[in-house]
Amino acid sequence: MRLRAMKLAFAKSLPVMAGYVVLGTGFGILLRSAGYGVWWAAAMGVFVYAGSLQYVGVGLLAGGAGILTTALTTLMVNARHLFYGISMVDRYKDAGPYKPYLIFALTDETYSLLCDGLVPEGVDPHLYRFLVSLFDQSYWVAGCVLGSLAGAVIPFSTEGIEFSMTALFVASFTERWLTERNHLPALVGLGCSVACLAAFGPESFLIPTMVLITAVLTILRGRMGETP
Repeated sequence: MRLRAMKLAFAKSLPVMAGYVVLGTGFGILLRSAGYGVWWAAAMGVFVYAGSLQYVGVGLLAGGAGILTTALTTLMVNARHLFYGISMVDRYKDAGPYKPYLIFALTDETYSLLCDGLVPEGVDPHLYRFLVSLFDQSYWVAGCVLGSLAGAVIPFSTEGIEFSMTALFVASFTERWLTERNHLPALVGLGCSVACLAAFGPESFLIPTMVLITAVLTILRGRMGETP
């Protein structure tokens, strides 16, 4: 059963591998250009494991940001994960020893793989979700290390490299749009994001957006279940 779960989880995670290795490499190069070596890249991939925050973290490290600034920035950048976690409470509540890691490893892409709740027949659902999460993180760490090593021997221009995270979010949105029949949640998310961006500006719109999306989706919950 464990071997089968591993094979199925690996197959499920393959789309994420393509993105994570490339994006992790970009982060490793950026971090190396800021003067931090391969062990920093590996440590951030293992213990921070937050793509957008790690890209932002390069500037925080290079600029000598204080603890309060770092904490507030982390909250702003990763606030959306609070809402991911709320939607996964029922699936993770009986996960036993897997639970701490499942909570830690719930990134945007891992969430997109697991949010449908589907688990192959005959496989322990908690083990399966644990392995999907573990494979995803291994791809990210490998990319971070690879980028740092490459950045040490090959000269790279890092101009615009931080846009790779924006590209990943666009790709994730597009993939969900193409695979889901019900587009109402995507339209709600897009509309709320644009409205909050206009109202609060690019520096402060993230948390209001998450709150507004949650409120609107809660109100429309019944309709979403009926939409083809």
